[in-house]
Parts: sequence; C-alpha cells; structure tokens
Amino acid sequence: MTAEALAQINAEIVDCVKCPRLVRWRQDVALNPPARFARQPYWARPVPGFGDPDARVLLVGLAPAAHGGNRTGRVFTGDRSGDFLFPVLHETGFSNQPTSTHIADGLQLIDLYISAVNRSAPPDNRPTPAERDNCLPYLVRELSALENALVIVCLGAFAWNGALRALRSLGHEVPRKPRFGHGAEADVGSHRLLGTFHPSQQNTFTGRLTRQMFLEIFIRARSLVDARARGPGSR
Repeated sequence: MTAEALAQINAEIVDCVKCPRLVRWRQDVALNPPARFARQPYWARPVPGFGDPDARVLLVGLAPAAHGGNRTGRVFTGDRSGDFLFPVLHETGFSNQPTSTHIADGLQLIDLYISAVNRSAPPDNRPTPAERDNCLPYLVRELSALENALVIVCLGAFAWNGALRALRSLGHEVPRKPRFGHGAEADVGSHRLLGTFHPSQQNTFTGRLTRQMFLEIFIRARSLVDARARGPGSR
C-alpha cells in the first residue's frame, strides 16, 4: 500500500496549480532558459518525491531548482546541489550511483526517499508562507505513507521547520520548537530529525558546508536507523 499511496500523492503533485505565482515562474523559466539549456525541454511542473517506498530515511529539501528539478522533472537532478548530494548518498549506501543527471539515468535510492516542502521552483528559492502552506499537505501525506521512516534529514532551516509543521499536523507533539543548526537533532514522535546546511552553491562554494560535514550527517542517519532496528535503548 505504501508504494500505491506515494504514487497517488505524486500524481496529484504534478497536476497542482494551487500557487499562481509559482505556476507563472516555473513556466517563464522554461520559456527563457540560459544558453546552456536552450535546446532542452523543461518539465515546468511541480516535482514529485521519489525513492524507496520502504525507506527508513526521509530527506526533505526546500524546493526544486529552477534549472534542476524544474528542468529534469526530478528533484536534485541536473543541478549543483545534486552534484554535491549524490556522491555522499552513494558513499553511505543510500543510492546505487553517485550521479543524478536526468530522469532516465538509472538512479535508484536505497532505504531513502527524497521529498521537499515546496514542489514548484520559487523565485530566488523563497516560497511565501502561503505557498509553503499550500504544499505542506503533500509532505504530511508522504510522512504518513512512509511507514518505515525513522529519520528525517532536513536540508536547511526551511526544510527543518517544514518537517516540524508536517509532524505537528500528524498529531505529534512538539512542545518546544527545536532549534535548527548543522548537526542538530530532535526527537518528534517516533522520528529523529537531523539538520544540515543545504548543499546549495552558496554554502558549498564558501566552505560553510564541506563534503566531510555533509558525509557525517548521512553516516549518522545510517547509524540511527540501524540502532533503532536493533531495538529500544540503542542510539
């Protein structure tokens, strides 16, 4: 049922037109691409989640990149953030290959599902609060459908706060809002949240987020799900 539920959610995501500003933006980007993508077709629709329906780790991003997921139809595919992300996922056993270039490139995620708070590329990577709230029910439903998910890796403060809102919507108590930071951890219900700086060029080119820092987050995620699988008391 998990795979069927996720497929239904994704079918609804790709047809979503709840946010007029984002509909216009994602289409305008497709009509006016940079020279390096001038001959390529653009997806120019909301981008669904993807990955292993039995995943114990959920990765939550901000939104698709204008010339990444908005072009290729798969989040973190064909952009610099994905170039930073997937080698680390491959090294830690969460993907079958270290690259994500196009939707038919053979990439498979292992024990990991990738989602986002917003599903359409926003101008300047900044969804409005209303756009966030329009999209959040999709993340809520994904969390409900991913019955084995134990760890939620949040890429940036926007994803961290979105994941907390989604968990609260599912009835999990968040008595005191956990503070975001790289390496931050918080238990909410049966889930452990892990925070990391987003692998954007702004963070990776400046050294705010190094490969080793990022790698350690996914090593930690792996250790947490393996420990929880062994039973209570393991950390």
